[in-house]
Amino acid sequence: MTSRERVLTALSHRTPDRTPGDYLGTPEVDDKLKKHFHTDSLDVVLEKLKVDLRVIDAPYIGPALKTWPDGRFENIWGQIRKLIKNEAGSYSEAVEFPYAAFKSVEEVRKFRWPKAEWFDYSQLAADCDKHDTYAIVFGAPGNMDLINGTAFGRGVEQVIFDIALEDPIGLACMDMRFTCCHERSEIALQAAGGRIDILWIGDDYGTQNGLLVGPAAWRKLFFPKLKAMCELGHKYGAKVMLHSCGSTRKIWPQLIEAGVDIYDTVQPEAAEMDPAGLKAEFGGKICFHGTISTQKTLPFGKVEDVIDEVKERIRTVGRDGGLIVAPAHNFQPDTPIENILALYDTIRNV
Repeated sequence: MTSRERVLTALSHRTPDRTPGDYLGTPEVDDKLKKHFHTDSLDVVLEKLKVDLRVIDAPYIGPALKTWPDGRFENIWGQIRKLIKNEAGSYSEAVEFPYAAFKSVEEVRKFRWPKAEWFDYSQLAADCDKHDTYAIVFGAPGNMDLINGTAFGRGVEQVIFDIALEDPIGLACMDMRFTCCHERSEIALQAAGGRIDILWIGDDYGTQNGLLVGPAAWRKLFFPKLKAMCELGHKYGAKVMLHSCGSTRKIWPQLIEAGVDIYDTVQPEAAEMDPAGLKAEFGGKICFHGTISTQKTLPFGKVEDVIDEVKERIRTVGRDGGLIVAPAHNFQPDTPIENILALYDTIRNV
């Protein structure tokens, strides 16, 4: 099978020649693997690891974004961020919250939100040609991302209050973000001519111990937009993959109702998120992407622990298809490279 055939077979809940695998890594891990494989190309790394999916994108070509001498920078959403170092690497963090200053819905609408035409879709068809033997993905966890994405500009506490109180200003910010992501996704799907296999979207609905938003409030505020993104992907023949961290088991029936085809991350340590249990209950209705622990096994386990976990996921979650093995989140900078290599060696050899 080609990689694309392998992925599409698994996503149709049939057994492929082997379970497909995907890669998610921080820039530091990308660099470690490039060094290991003696290359400057991430594509070469993916080929060496036998990764079955390729992500394509429409790059930003809009108005120049601001930068400051102290390292702060403006992103496409008008948010102000900065690389903050930790003991293992660095993360881009929000350091100012321009959305918090909004006093009315009218101010929200007048803000400098990105427009779908600020992105270049002209190379998407050529990218599909380049990766024609792989399953092609468009999007990212930040595609939609109404809770996190709004919090980066408004503050986490304020967004929690916005949801709880249904604050028109906070909800308007989410509406503006959704509109851009939906329009951008549709133009990309059109430009690719039906050759995008997976539309990747995201929104973090869970914490480690349970839902961030109660099921009734989630249904009212977030279900309609999730359903609209799923309908969009399906309109152009793409499966829809939802990224969400944390414990979301209580709304899985509604995710399936909305049209989610693939659930991305499946963090095994989160409450009620045991992958085998989710497979037993929902496996005929939804597929799984991820499942390999980035909280314990990958950073702190031995090679043998990684091998055992991958084999266990393939045996249980991968039974009768429905699984793309990947880390449950990006490989973090402190993940031993031998554990990363063991994950992909095991996928290829089981």
